[in-house]
Amino acid sequence: MIHFKEIAKIMGALMVLIGLLMLPGAAFSLHYGETIFPIVVSASISLVIGLILFFSFSKDDRNIRKREGYLIVSLSWLVMAIFGMLPYLLSKEIPSFYDAIFETMSGLTTTGASILTDIEAMPKGLLFWRSMTQWIGGLGIIVLTVAIFPLLGIGGIELFVAESPGPTSDKVHPRISETAKRLWYVYVGLTLLAMLLYWAGGMTFFDAINHALTTLATGGFSTKNASMAFYDSAFIQYTAIFFMFLAGTNFTVIYFGLLGRFKRVFRSDEFKTYAFFLLGISVILYYPIAQRADFSGEEAFRTSLFQVVSLITTTGYVTDDYTQYGQGVTFLCFMLLFLGGSAGSTAGGIKFVRHLTFIKNSWLEFKRLIHPRAVVPLLINGDRVTTRIITHIMNFLLIYLLTFVLGALVMSLIGYDLPTSLGAVATSLGNVGPAIGQVGPVDNFSFFSPFAKVFLSFIMLLGRLELFTILILFTPFFWRTN
Repeated sequence: MIHFKEIAKIMGALMVLIGLLMLPGAAFSLHYGETIFPIVVSASISLVIGLILFFSFSKDDRNIRKREGYLIVSLSWLVMAIFGMLPYLLSKEIPSFYDAIFETMSGLTTTGASILTDIEAMPKGLLFWRSMTQWIGGLGIIVLTVAIFPLLGIGGIELFVAESPGPTSDKVHPRISETAKRLWYVYVGLTLLAMLLYWAGGMTFFDAINHALTTLATGGFSTKNASMAFYDSAFIQYTAIFFMFLAGTNFTVIYFGLLGRFKRVFRSDEFKTYAFFLLGISVILYYPIAQRADFSGEEAFRTSLFQVVSLITTTGYVTDDYTQYGQGVTFLCFMLLFLGGSAGSTAGGIKFVRHLTFIKNSWLEFKRLIHPRAVVPLLINGDRVTTRIITHIMNFLLIYLLTFVLGALVMSLIGYDLPTSLGAVATSLGNVGPAIGQVGPVDNFSFFSPFAKVFLSFIMLLGRLELFTILILFTPFFWRTN
């Protein structure tokens, strides 16, 4: 039996939190002489309903089981999306329900795809709330990764090995709540540092805080129509590259790095693969970009590095249109949509640890064919990966591929060309933002039909919650009481 009272109580607490986080946007509205009505009313609705739900149900002493856990995780994002879109609707800046839910879901899942055709015309208070939705989503995924996913037994978290929370001496902390708290400190601290550097680099305070929020969340929402291309500054772009790279790194690795425990950092096979791959692909893309006569060598390398880091970390900032360099570069950038950052980061996508496990296991399979009786363990970070985790990852990759194929099929059947269908689904599932076709780096998603926007919003949620969290709700045995 599912304990819906406990779920309702938790949803109430979440709605109160959402209401409180809306209020800073009203301060920016006041500062810029805008009406505070949409944000204040939206916050009030969230607070009132949240408080009613929270105090209407007494605390249940029973522990939350896996079923309640899956429902809480899934409903959390839906509740945040429903109440998070209220400022857009009440202000009538995004009057369409379908557009509002798409923009909000894109923000919360840190996808960064947008239906806005003139971002700079939006009120500053709403732009701040738009950026805040991504920061909330980035913070939320850390909570899921560190505190909730292990309780649900979702694969991928186990591959953190020494970094995953648990009762051993070399973890961040033996208590999950303390681990989550320390990672929040890292997240908030890096956000503040990024804001200060953006500000020092020439951004206005408002632009600096917004870009800091969306950089650390690997979300990519910008306050400018041209995204990061608006800032023709090497300092600002290298600052964005640095913090995108950090945001795509396992936050426990960053934590140990800040403590000076660099052996723990370089012990991570995923981190080393992630860093070398970013650099390697950037070098490959440097040559076609360097052919442009108006680019110096440094500018070509910076442009290449920026696009690669932005796509792999699923941030989605843009400084250049990578589709103009030929089909080879376009295809390579499209493939980057399927990588994702590190597990335990704010990045979306498949994650490097899954790719690394798959490649290592496939390589070892050749050895097993020659020596069928030999015990050939798969090691990540020097520790053996269990068969259960390997099976889970194989299933995840298969379901991810099937979801992509079926999603692209649906998009093509409702009338969109193949490159656009492939690009829209790939970037939504990977929570990236830009893609190929009509949703390239200089395009947006405003032209899609209402059905397509809702469908892509669902795909974003699937990708952000790692598929199984949502899909298990559609299985009959999830709802059986026995």
